Amino acid sequence: MIGPADVRAAAELLQGVAERTPVQRSRALSRLAGADVWLKCENLQRAGSFKIRGAYTRMARLTPDEQARGVVAASAGNHAQGVALAAGLLGLDAVIFMPVDAALPKIAATRGYGAHVELVGTSVDEALVAARAHADRTGAVLIHPFDHPDIDAGQGTVALEVLEQVPDVGTIVVPVGGGGLAAGIAAALADRPDVRVVGVQAARAAAYPASLAAGRPVPAPELRTMADGIAVGTPGAVPFELLAAHRVPVRTVSEEDLSRALLLVAERAKLVVEPSGAAAVAALMADPHGLGTDDGRPVVCVLSGGNIDPLVLLRVVRHGLASAGRYLQLHVVVEDTPGALADLLRDVAGLGGNVMHVSHLRTGDDLGFSEVAVDLQIETKGPEHCAAVLAGLRRAGYRLGDA
Repeated sequence: MIGPADVRAAAELLQGVAERTPVQRSRALSRLAGADVWLKCENLQRAGSFKIRGAYTRMARLTPDEQARGVVAASAGNHAQGVALAAGLLGLDAVIFMPVDAALPKIAATRGYGAHVELVGTSVDEALVAARAHADRTGAVLIHPFDHPDIDAGQGTVALEVLEQVPDVGTIVVPVGGGGLAAGIAAALADRPDVRVVGVQAARAAAYPASLAAGRPVPAPELRTMADGIAVGTPGAVPFELLAAHRVPVRTVSEEDLSRALLLVAERAKLVVEPSGAAAVAALMADPHGLGTDDGRPVVCVLSGGNIDPLVLLRVVRHGLASAGRYLQLHVVVEDTPGALADLLRDVAGLGGNVMHVSHLRTGDDLGFSEVAVDLQIETKGPEHCAAVLAGLRRAGYRLGDA
């Protein structure tokens, strides 16, 4: 297994290649956790994620013969961009297999770095099958997204920067897909048992909790998450061995947790991250005292990537607003008389609600002969304001039901 010396060697190799990304203290998360919480901004890394660290480390160590044969990789986007960028820096030919539903900006960026992109399959695992077949057919070297010691050592250089930037760090919370980033960080901290590493997966793409319990890699039962960057079906053998050996716990977060975290990072930290990049923050928000924060020592949440399709960002922000109680869905029954709808909208406005959508229904099982139903989507200021709007409408005599 790799250890601190391997990660330090990778850091030397990455001098002048990978950025030393900043850390930013979050007052909102610090209040929530009762300890200083810092955000490690790998979303500001070259190519938009930590992946350049591992990709370049692996590819720079290829023999001249291997480099001449070119490289091939499979990725939903971040590893693709890391490999494409590293290949450009090293002058190598690169072919990248990406799932057919990969985010369009990630596909465009990968091609922009000079790689040839092939779209195949519906998951990283299926794209990886195609990449392996290409490697067998052409002799190109497969650059695995996480299952290689050089990849994991490169990713682990994140931890060396954290130790310099937050010297008294107590816990590092890390998004987990295949496990390379968390494994590299755990390896880098092998001689620092005082620093705890906690991994986080999306509950709808969580292979690690069952795998660690079984003592071997076990496929995830489903891959249905907005966090495509960590939607990996089966843990890699190399990172699994490291995470198991270092007893790194892996927690899970819901889609609602992810969207709320992405929204908080955007609103309060003024940072754009992809859903997978917000997983560490999501875990802290969901269980602020269950991640090793009770000792009061600083917590660092790794924002692993910032490559998000603007259309996905729009949907996730809306989902996050709903999860945070900022949207209220109402089904209101009113008399079918002129001005009744206008009165309802005026009363909502008087309570401070901003009506985003109105649907007027004249038929329904809950309606009398002279009644109509109005479905409203209302923008509010949060859960307390939602409760105040509901209470105010009930006081005004409106009959409310489920929208």
